[in-house]
Amino acid sequence: MAADKMRARQRGMTLIEILVVLVLIGIVLGIVGGNFIGKGEKAKADAAKIEIGQISQTLDLYKLEIGRYPSSQEGLQALINAPAGVANWNGPYWKKSTLPRDPWGNEYKYQAPGSKGPYDIISLGADGKEGGEGPDKDISSAQ
Repeated sequence: MAADKMRARQRGMTLIEILVVLVLIGIVLGIVGGNFIGKGEKAKADAAKIEIGQISQTLDLYKLEIGRYPSSQEGLQALINAPAGVANWNGPYWKKSTLPRDPWGNEYKYQAPGSKGPYDIISLGADGKEGGEGPDKDISSAQ
């Protein structure tokens, strides 16, 4: 009879044991999950920097053939369609038929002349507005 009671106790887990296990799982997931929060936004910021670099290289090719960078009015669209009055345009310079959008789905801003060079290419970050901190921080070719 004592052996039957011992076997019955060993087969099941008490509610307290189950709660302790659930709390431990929650703690582990909280620590691991906390390490991954924000990594997605950092990856998007890194992708925007890479794409800005690719656009810059394309603009350099445009300048080699045309002799100047597109004006602010012509914008990045000059990489796909010939601007009026440009004689040496041999594009499209951007391989795709549409201009790229930043990882948050917003258009890149183009300004020529730029604040620290011949042009600026700017992603306004996650919020799509100028300025900001963290994931909302602007990313620029002038950085």
